[in-house]
Amino acid sequence: METAMENIKSMVEVNTIIGDAVETPGGTVIIPVSKMCCGFASGGTHMVWDKQDADGAQHPPFGGGAGAGVSVQPVGFLLVGNNDIRFQVVDHNAIYDRLIDEVPQMVEKLTSHKQEKQQEKENLAEQVVQVLHDSMQGK
Repeated sequence: METAMENIKSMVEVNTIIGDAVETPGGTVIIPVSKMCCGFASGGTHMVWDKQDADGAQHPPFGGGAGAGVSVQPVGFLLVGNNDIRFQVVDHNAIYDRLIDEVPQMVEKLTSHKQEKQQEKENLAEQVVQVLHDSMQGK
């Protein structure tokens, strides 16, 4: 087990999970993100042994083994733009994750749209007041 752990430790580094950043010509930085799973198993046994060595001592045989496995899967990409940071999921079945990721941007768009509509109403009211004012002045 110790040997297996040391070998896995030598393979695993932060760049295995968070990959090297790549910059696009448009200025967006793309950082790949992966998930890593490790599994370990070991076992052993002493068997009954009827034979004796030349010195008369009984040394039962030992049977054992150990193993380890590593799996690395891409999860998504971290997209860092001018004023925007997003996580793009690789799994197309992760619709809920995608929706949660998009909620802040949708709220921001709705808020700005509402503010624009309010500003348009205020501008229209000011124009009506100005027209009434001008017509009363005889312009």
